[in-house]
Amino acid sequence: MTITEKILAAHCGLEEVKAGDLINARVDLVLSNDITGPVAIKEFRKLGVKKVFDRTKIAMLPDHFAPNKDIKSAQQCKELREFAKEQDLTHYYEVGKVGIEHCFLPEQGIVGPGELIIGADSHTCTYGALGAFSTGVGSTDVAAAMATGEIWLRVPSTIKVNIVGQPSNPWVSGKDVILALIGKIGVDGARYQSLEFVGEGLKHLSMDSRLTICNMAIEAGAKNGIIAVDEITKEYLKGRYHKPLIIYESDEDAVYDREIEIDLSTLKPQVAFPHAPSNTRDIDNVGEVVIDQVVIGSCTNGRIEDMRIAAQILKGKRVDPYLRLIVIPGTQDVYKQCIEEGILDIIIDAGGVVSPPTCGPCLGGYMGVLAKGERALSTTNRNFVGRMGHPESEVYLANPAIAAASAITGKISSPEEVE
Repeated sequence: MTITEKILAAHCGLEEVKAGDLINARVDLVLSNDITGPVAIKEFRKLGVKKVFDRTKIAMLPDHFAPNKDIKSAQQCKELREFAKEQDLTHYYEVGKVGIEHCFLPEQGIVGPGELIIGADSHTCTYGALGAFSTGVGSTDVAAAMATGEIWLRVPSTIKVNIVGQPSNPWVSGKDVILALIGKIGVDGARYQSLEFVGEGLKHLSMDSRLTICNMAIEAGAKNGIIAVDEITKEYLKGRYHKPLIIYESDEDAVYDREIEIDLSTLKPQVAFPHAPSNTRDIDNVGEVVIDQVVIGSCTNGRIEDMRIAAQILKGKRVDPYLRLIVIPGTQDVYKQCIEEGILDIIIDAGGVVSPPTCGPCLGGYMGVLAKGERALSTTNRNFVGRMGHPESEVYLANPAIAAASAITGKISSPEEVE
């Protein structure tokens, strides 16, 4: 069996499962936010159940329109807060404590290897970087899981993604690995399949990069992304994850649908052009693309490594006078670390603005909505039509190094152009 099959088998009490099987599996964590949570709560009420199955295994995080953007978002957050208080949920975090959910939960050691995690947010697949099976589901599925502690699933088949080589470009990171993969197979290239990342190249990718890779597995249509636990994973979990480590590895004779290779030694920073994450080009082939806004942050690239890379390039430079640079640390801890390391000073001195943790601009919510005809380069995960604002705006996706360099030049640029 593959790692994914082993985790699913363990959670439905079977010795073996195979791709295509329909299973009922117990969950270790059920996640929702201030957009999807109120819908789940409404459906939960319809079931006539008074209490959630386990108050320690439900997480509700107000991170999309929080701090409250307007009256409607305030109402959404209020519904989340009142339900969390009523049910005495262990994992509810108010503004001032909360972060972007997919940055916050790994950072705080709430999720870990061998677990089965579902969330009413498509980027719940992030936690596969820790060796967990994690996937996004609908709000009604979350309601049922909050009541029963179970979810029904079809076991996905698996694609093996073999990462080889060592980066020759100093600015290549996990964002480029996943954009290159999506560019190669398309936005439905792994539809309802598991993307299992393996290979010697992984040792050159930090945990922050791995979280980015698994975060965007859904952009290839995958049910989940997953990476086996190794020394890098264990080091990250040390001191933050306090449950026993349950570690699975795929068998040597595990069945894969196909194998794809990504060579880090030849990989260059990637830019996804509108209007799909699969519309990728090497930074060398971008041409002259003038932009109005740069966003560095999100559940994809809002971690401390991302902030450090951006600061490294911005230090001593100035943002283009007709461009908005918006930087969003993914959690309060990352924000505080940015203060301690002088990163916020660098960003502000360069002419950027720093926001408290929020998903806001990624989904065109607030803190960076685009006007008609505007272009943004963003470290987020999606660039569909109208994703960040007006349907006639454009979103380009890239890593934090490209984003920081582009904020200085006012056009999509490589760091070499500003060094």
